[in-house]
Amino acid sequence: MRTLAILLLGCWSAISGAEALRWGFSPADGMPYVEVRNHQLLGGFTHQLGNMVGQRLGLELRFVETPNKRIEEFIQRGRIHLICNANPEWVAEPQRYRWSPKLYQEEDVLLLHDRQAPVTGLQDLHGKVLGTQLGYIYSLPLMEAFARQLVTRQNVRDLDSGLNLLSRQRLDALIDMRRPMAYKLAQRPELPLHFSGWVVQRYDLHCAYGQHLPISAERLDEVLLELRDSGTIARMLDDLPRQPSQ
Repeated sequence: MRTLAILLLGCWSAISGAEALRWGFSPADGMPYVEVRNHQLLGGFTHQLGNMVGQRLGLELRFVETPNKRIEEFIQRGRIHLICNANPEWVAEPQRYRWSPKLYQEEDVLLLHDRQAPVTGLQDLHGKVLGTQLGYIYSLPLMEAFARQLVTRQNVRDLDSGLNLLSRQRLDALIDMRRPMAYKLAQRPELPLHFSGWVVQRYDLHCAYGQHLPISAERLDEVLLELRDSGTIARMLDDLPRQPSQ
């Protein structure tokens, strides 16, 4: 009996001492990816995906707010173990990290004022002011146009600020991911704004892992692949609210 008690105590110690999986999230992603209040992640796709992965791995999960400009620092220091909604082209040294298989797609698109002439390609943006997110890396042709000052890049504080500036025609266009912009437009149908038909860039989204994972990268890949290949991730994205509940 004493031996059983010692074994049970040892098992409990191992479980209670297991390191939590620290899952980074960027508050700039916005809904429907992240719902953030007082720096805490309370909902959205990232919250759902993280909790689902944590449950399947049997790991305690801890969400850690991670500003875009601090992502690499946080991963390298082990402050976070992984962050999703990421792409290797968006970081300075992608070879330093393990990347999950592609999980889903997003695209950068433009919002225009209803009085604005159509934008069907990069040439139509020449001489215009484009609202952007600080620190974001866009398609190579667009980044080159910024560097050559063919297009003026104006960073906005957040998506709401960008929508307000565009509505007052203080910007000629606003660029961001389609899902967050569609979510915001559903919140504010009175705004005189619409999507351009031009898709600036379409890209795959992954999770980036650091070197301090409390579980093997192969096991994490296995769980994410099962969620992707079973259609679970696609259904989660399709079922996300298009606008906030009242």
